[in-house]
Amino acid sequence: MNSRTLIAAALLPFAALWASAGSAQTPITIGAIEALSGPASGYGTAIRNGFDLALDEVNKAGGVNGAPLAIAYEDSGGKPDSAMNAARQLIGSKKVSLILGPTLSTEMFPVGPIANERNIPIVGTSTTANGITAIGPYVFRTSLPEADVVPVTLRAAKEKLGVKKVAVMYGADDAFTKSAYDVMKAALEKLGIETLTTETFGAKDTDFNAQLTKIKGLNPDAIVVSALAEAGSGILLAKKALGIPASVRVIGGNGLNSPKVPQVAGDAADGTLVGSPWFIDKPDDANKKFVAAYKAKYNQDPDQFAAQAYDTLFLVAGAIKAAGGADPRKIRDALAKATYSGVMGSFSFTDNRDPADTSGVVVIEMKGGKFQILK
Repeated sequence: MNSRTLIAAALLPFAALWASAGSAQTPITIGAIEALSGPASGYGTAIRNGFDLALDEVNKAGGVNGAPLAIAYEDSGGKPDSAMNAARQLIGSKKVSLILGPTLSTEMFPVGPIANERNIPIVGTSTTANGITAIGPYVFRTSLPEADVVPVTLRAAKEKLGVKKVAVMYGADDAFTKSAYDVMKAALEKLGIETLTTETFGAKDTDFNAQLTKIKGLNPDAIVVSALAEAGSGILLAKKALGIPASVRVIGGNGLNSPKVPQVAGDAADGTLVGSPWFIDKPDDANKKFVAAYKAKYNQDPDQFAAQAYDTLFLVAGAIKAAGGADPRKIRDALAKATYSGVMGSFSFTDNRDPADTSGVVVIEMKGGKFQILK
């Protein structure tokens, strides 16, 4: 029996209905704030797809405590103000007892306090900046922090590719990209990799020629980039156009781990390195079934963000069942104790509500539009 069968079996007993559900046919509704439009929509759409695929399976297995599970989505557009309004709408008008999301760390920093002050558990599946769960006891995340992933990536670049000197580029006006840069800077220093220059850019910038022209003249072994997918794709295209050799790899954080990067940058993305707790060719049966089901439903490959969302929905459904009702405090307590084994591997939370197991990080490289394990 695989992990998905186990969770489905766990959701089958119908004995205890939610006090607020009224009947087995009344849906249990949770909220989700995702960037379904705008520059970050590549992440948000993949996350929604992962949630919805898991939601189908949960409800086919009988739902939660005898009731179907439903998700009320709010589109933040990747904007902090919109995400805050969405949180207030979900909590105040729709009376949800749990929120999934938001997509970006820069959204979670203002949204997390709203949920925390109202004692509503909120679970980020893609928020990897430092300090997310420090917002408060109702703030969880299932995504590995950059602090656990970036050092692994840079160590692999040093040991396998002989990287000794790098240039660094990062978005200075975004909470996630600034936080990831801080992690990169510390990891480079610890590994003894020389930083030749550090260049910044804005989240809305589209011209990176000045920074890359300077970098080209310094002849680095690699360019370490903290950027979201849109800016990262622009950097890759500009790097190729300026004739910076393909041997000068781009090493990215979580923001570059997206299918949108090769879609926009094409073969300019080849050679890009990122760290990830998941990759599409992971050989276990649960992952194979997930990938096949995702392709059948959406006619495209899943990415890390879809995989994390898929597992998170099962984890949350199990916590709601264990809570035995609609009380957000009980759901929070059940989440803190929750364990799950899915496509991402075995999962539980630390006392700080971060992922407990950080051993599954792999380093992957882009080749021909797809990520594969760095040999």
